[in-house]
Amino acid sequence: MLVMNQVSKKFGNFTALKDVTLEFDNGIYGLLAPNGAGKTTMIKMLVTLLFPTNGEILYDGTDITTLDEEYRNVLGYLPQEFGYYKNYTPEKYLMYLAALKGMEKNTAKQKITELLKLVGLENVTNKKLKKFSGGMIQRVGIAQAMLNDPKILILDEPTSGLDPKERARFRKLLNVLAQDRIIILSTHIVSDVESIANQIIMIKDKKVLYKDSITNICEILEGKIYETEVEIANAESFRAKYFSIGERQERDQMTFRFITEEKAIDPAWRNVRPSLEDVFLYIYQDDATLAGSTV
Repeated sequence: MLVMNQVSKKFGNFTALKDVTLEFDNGIYGLLAPNGAGKTTMIKMLVTLLFPTNGEILYDGTDITTLDEEYRNVLGYLPQEFGYYKNYTPEKYLMYLAALKGMEKNTAKQKITELLKLVGLENVTNKKLKKFSGGMIQRVGIAQAMLNDPKILILDEPTSGLDPKERARFRKLLNVLAQDRIIILSTHIVSDVESIANQIIMIKDKKVLYKDSITNICEILEGKIYETEVEIANAESFRAKYFSIGERQERDQMTFRFITEEKAIDPAWRNVRPSLEDVFLYIYQDDATLAGSTV
C-alpha cells in the first residue's frame, strides 16, 4: 500500500499542496484537476523527484526516502515528456534503459520482447523512433516504465496530444496492467479516466476535494442537471441566468445542458443523469486554470 500522510509542499512562500492524505491499493486512480492545480507536484513527490515540505509518503509502512533504491525498484514512471533517441529503434532504446537499470542482457531482451507485444509494437521493433506517431511514442514510454515490472505505475498526462483512437488504445492497455498493481493516472482529460478508474481524486485549492468512485462523486449533482431547448434570440439571457455546461444549435433553437439548484420550473426541462465531466466543469467553474483545458 502507498500512503500520503498529511503531505504539504511549498516553494518559498508559495504553497503548491496542503495536508494531502491519500491511500492507494491495487487498481487505477484518476488524479483529475485542471492544469496548474498541483497534480504534477504530487506526482513528482510520489516518484521522489521532489520531497514533501511536511508530512510523509509511505510504501508498505516505510518512508520512501528511507527505502531509496528499494522503492525505485518497484516504481514505474512515465512523465509528461520523456527523453528518447530519435535514431534508436524501440528495441535498442529499451535495451539501453535496461542496461542503465542493471538488467542482465538475456533477461532484458526477453522482457522487452514481451513488453513490445503488450503495447502493440511487436511489428515495428526495428523502425526508428523518429518515424513513430505520438501515440506510438507513448506506448514506448509505457514499455520503458514497465521494464522493472513495477508494483506502482505513475503516469503524468500520458494522453495529452493523442487522437481519440490512441487514447482508447491507451485505456485498454491500462486495464490490462492494473490487475496486480497500483496505477495513478494524472490528467485533465475527463474521458481518460471516466471509463477505467476505480476511484477519482480531485484537487482544488491545494487540497484533496474528493477521493471516491465516479458514481458517488456524480451524486453531488443528482437532480441538478437539465436539458432544454431555447430560442436563439433568448440564448444570451439563458446563459446569464444558468450555468451552461453544454450547448448544441439546431436550426433556430439552442439545446442547453445546464446546472441549477432550482427544481424544474419549466415543463420543457428534462432532468438528466450527471456525468463526471459535468462535475468537473461545476467544481472548477471559477478556477482560472480551467481556461484552455481539454475536457
